[in-house]
Amino acid sequence: MKRSFLTISVVLCWVCMSVSAQHINKEERQLALKHLKSTQSDLSRLAKGLSDAQLNYKPDKSAWSIAECIKHIALTEDNIWNYFVATAWASEPKADRRDEVVMTDEQLIAAIESRANKVKTNEAFEPSQLKVAPLEALELFQKSRKSHIAAFEEANNAMRHQYASLPFGIIDGYQAVLFLSAHTRRHIEQIKEVMASPGFPAQ
Repeated sequence: MKRSFLTISVVLCWVCMSVSAQHINKEERQLALKHLKSTQSDLSRLAKGLSDAQLNYKPDKSAWSIAECIKHIALTEDNIWNYFVATAWASEPKADRRDEVVMTDEQLIAAIESRANKVKTNEAFEPSQLKVAPLEALELFQKSRKSHIAAFEEANNAMRHQYASLPFGIIDGYQAVLFLSAHTRRHIEQIKEVMASPGFPAQ
């Protein structure tokens, strides 16, 4: 009887440790929320008060304008969430797949935010696909981001053992949220590059 009780205790302990291991902690949740909220507010701050000339200015023919960057961000917000975040979260947690994750959180954020490597976007996410004014696109983004922040705040903690497949490899469900926010930051930096260019209109 004593041995049976000990065995059960060991099993229960192992189960608790396994569940705990797959959970994101308070610090991770706060970090992702901070990143989501800062990229949301930074985009709004940069776009606020810009004239049509400023929104539509292009440093060169191949570059995107600020208006196009905003439209692209708005187009991709729901798509990244639906295809990567929501898909990962809907999957069954599998601890034995952890070694498939190709990079750390820090490496993922750095890789996505970096403007060193230019990437041609999918045709479906070209700014021209969104037939609204730039500030309407910004409103669409804000509405979606607010919804996504709320969903993340309420989400279960098991996302470290849920996975999404990207072109560069496997990431976990928590990293999918970081990917979303880092993508926004990438194009915020692109907007800053446009604003810093010599020919950017004064008003």
